[in-house]
Amino acid sequence: MVVLILLNVTVVILETVRGIHAVFLWEFFIIDLVSVIIFSIEYVLRIWVCTLYEEYSHPITGRLRFMFTPYMIIDGLAILPFYIPFIIPIDLRFLRILRLFRILRILKLGRYSDAVNTFHRILTRKKEQLLLALSLLLIVMVLASALMYDAEHEAQPEVFASIPHAMWWALVTLATVGYGDVYPVTAMGKVLSGVVVIVGIMIFALPTAIFAAGFVEEIELEQEVFCPHCGRKIDKETPQSKGPPKDLDETQK
Repeated sequence: MVVLILLNVTVVILETVRGIHAVFLWEFFIIDLVSVIIFSIEYVLRIWVCTLYEEYSHPITGRLRFMFTPYMIIDGLAILPFYIPFIIPIDLRFLRILRLFRILRILKLGRYSDAVNTFHRILTRKKEQLLLALSLLLIVMVLASALMYDAEHEAQPEVFASIPHAMWWALVTLATVGYGDVYPVTAMGKVLSGVVVIVGIMIFALPTAIFAAGFVEEIELEQEVFCPHCGRKIDKETPQSKGPPKDLDETQK
């Protein structure tokens, strides 16, 4: 399945090259057709056997809830562009755009990758901290845009025509990308840009630290050992006796 997914993504990329697409048109179509058949069978079988899980045990509502889980939504989007033209007649120009959504098949790799599943667990566990970092970034971006608009509007009325126009500068500056298409010319604007760059470095370091802490916690959880009988955590640092005390006789041993 991983090889098939990678093959599909490669085909989608190569199809955008006109010369290659014209030469291997039928080969690409056959690969797409075979892939959709395999992905469709897999999709139906997953829905059929999902009742083996206790949370999806109901034959109707359980399967419906299972269809709206993240991985099943990705699986559905991976095959949906192939079937839509047969169900709903659509414009050919829109069809070409829709077929590009086949690139979403690369997201199916997450189902077969332990590393991606680990990342998903970390993302779920640290979502509140990540949302806080994102909120802080948005707040700083709005404040920086407002201050830069006030500092540069008179000097550059076309570039900094409004606060929404200044938000593009704020985003590029906070990310320390610096495209150079929008930049301050006044002394106040330059000082503000320097401050925003420094603040941007600190803000973008927050998600890195959050993810690093999440990976450390995940590694520690994987190394924990639980008793198969009572389910209690076993402390591996507790010293264990290597043998009976020396003062016991053979019967007591």
